[in-house]
Amino acid sequence: MAQSSTTESGAQLTSSFAVGGRDLDTPVQFAKGVGPRVASILEKLGIFSVRQLLYHFPRRYEDRTQFARVAQLEHGDTATVRGVVIAADNVKTRGSLVLTKAVVEDGSGVIVLTWFNQKFRKEQFLKLRGKQVIAYGAVTADRWGLSMANPDWEVYSEESDPLASGRVVPVYALTEGLFQNQLRKILRGTLDAYASSVRETLPEDLRDRLDLMDISQALTNIHFPESWEAMEAARNRLVFEELFVLQLMLAMRKRESQAPGAGIGFRRPESFDEELKQLLPFDLTGAQQRVIGEIAADMARPLCMNRLLQGDVGSGKTAVALAAMLMAVRNGYQTALMAPTEILAEQHYLAISRMVESLSLLGFSVDLLTGSLRAKQRREVLERVASGETRIVIGTHALIQEGVDFQRLGLVIVDEQHRFGVMQRAALMDKGLTPDMLVMTATPIPRTLTLTVYGDLDISIIDELPPGRKPVKTHWRNIGQRRRVYEGVGQVIAKGRQAYVVCPLVEESEKLQVRAASELAEELQSKVFPDLRVGLMHGQMKTDEKDRVMADFRDGKIDILVSTTVIEVGVDVPNAAVIVVEDADRFGLAQLHQLRGRVGRGEHQSFCVLICEGNSEDSIKRMQVMSSTNDGFVIAEEDLKLRGAGDLGGTKQTGEPTLQIADIFRDIGVLETARKEALETIERDPSLASPQYASLRKTLMQKHEALQLVAVG
Repeated sequence: MAQSSTTESGAQLTSSFAVGGRDLDTPVQFAKGVGPRVASILEKLGIFSVRQLLYHFPRRYEDRTQFARVAQLEHGDTATVRGVVIAADNVKTRGSLVLTKAVVEDGSGVIVLTWFNQKFRKEQFLKLRGKQVIAYGAVTADRWGLSMANPDWEVYSEESDPLASGRVVPVYALTEGLFQNQLRKILRGTLDAYASSVRETLPEDLRDRLDLMDISQALTNIHFPESWEAMEAARNRLVFEELFVLQLMLAMRKRESQAPGAGIGFRRPESFDEELKQLLPFDLTGAQQRVIGEIAADMARPLCMNRLLQGDVGSGKTAVALAAMLMAVRNGYQTALMAPTEILAEQHYLAISRMVESLSLLGFSVDLLTGSLRAKQRREVLERVASGETRIVIGTHALIQEGVDFQRLGLVIVDEQHRFGVMQRAALMDKGLTPDMLVMTATPIPRTLTLTVYGDLDISIIDELPPGRKPVKTHWRNIGQRRRVYEGVGQVIAKGRQAYVVCPLVEESEKLQVRAASELAEELQSKVFPDLRVGLMHGQMKTDEKDRVMADFRDGKIDILVSTTVIEVGVDVPNAAVIVVEDADRFGLAQLHQLRGRVGRGEHQSFCVLICEGNSEDSIKRMQVMSSTNDGFVIAEEDLKLRGAGDLGGTKQTGEPTLQIADIFRDIGVLETARKEALETIERDPSLASPQYASLRKTLMQKHEALQLVAVG
């Protein structure tokens, strides 16, 4: 399970309250084994309280009831081994690649742990010579022996650790300065002290009917399961609760928004079509015209529009959003567009400002509101928004902060839905009386799941690319062809184009991730492209630094931009015609599709090259899918098939950050059950007034108070 690291995550799954002695909102520093220093580290994971610590779930599990012996391993096995580090070195290979090898021996044989372009691993493992480590990953067997590429690993304590051996062992998302064995001990102590204080949210008859564990049992077995079966039962209980609460909220929102007179009835001006033609420097596709018609019909009704607009990268969602804005503005209302990053917000602002100016719509302004505005600029923008002079305001999460007041907000547009929780969407809606809501996403959701996942939203799909857009050609290459890949990149740049290079994922530390990106940028600049301008962008840079690098890339001052996945969403540079993804098998299909969407945005033929050493069946299948189709919906469906059973720990869908443990792909069956139960519950008792729903009602009310999500009763 991928782990949410935002502070929002702690407020999720607030299914529990203290009953009696122990308060789950106790600051985490007072949990056994934490203290002020470790508390400051846990805060980086969004863990501030005991409750948030209890709900920091493992991202996967390892079966250490017995370790695999190296001598018994075969090609294609996925295994956990324990052995002594005997050597580590960096080896240069063809294509200027640096391969780090750490040799581990367990008494029965030797296995080599390998990483690509992560030179710092050598120092890590040289310091561990003579010590035992545990490694988990896919085994490769060839004429040179056994190896594991990019394994998960940790140091093994010589003292017998009952939490790390002889059992099903949890593996958690960590941050710099925090270790697996340390976090396991903290969680064991916290469960012993607090698990019995967690209040049950689900009514007893519902638990009995669906055969669900009670909450205390579930929390204990999700962290330290007695068996694989106990872990699955615990996960099933927690997944159901999370999806049930979410579906209750969606059902209540939909019921609320459909009340007669609950929304604004926007009139479609006679000049609307003509003005839209003047605004847009291109002809709309048939799909865009159809979707605009659906949105206009929604906006004309005196009900709150709640519509999800899905469109693959490059399909023209911004033009559709502009049409909705035009309709709101021409009816005397304000529009707010919220984007997940300052880079994306600025792109929307520049594009929409230019279009509005071309129509000479006098009498109001378009403004940008982000966290990096200087105090004076921010004050001036807030005054224009509050007075109504600003009719269109574009920004980041700064739009939902206290002190941002609208005179007459009529339409809320949220771009890249998967970067915002349901709660953040609702907080922005609460800035208006009853504004219409348009949610946009380029993250394809399989058609079979859409209505179930977004139960409060109607759906529009742009399933047609604008004319003239050439599909991105995607190639999959192995690590031995890396030099040829970069020769091809050089040829594309020689024609006047630009390139992205995405560095490998390094999960255990953001600092190591930055270091890997920096080393890759240095290698490309000094050894591969000494005559070109290589830039670097990563998540630890300040916002203004990232904006400056991105502006230089957009302006053609950088030929090759080496980046972490911060470029995954929204970056629009039409001259960028090639993207190279290093260690592509470490990325998910949806993420690879989003990264590929950074190119192919101009008139030039564009390319995506996936460099992949992984030779497991799953890695090969994913590379084949990416190479064979550009259809995001097909990719999403394939992702569902590939990850259907998932690993036993599950994988969280990055598309919906409000989900802490559930995975909308793996858990489709539980999701359908939760939706059915939620709809029946709201049908029977719309305000959850019955005594059996008292705890459930309290959960929803607490969410409403904390996150301005729904009004109950």
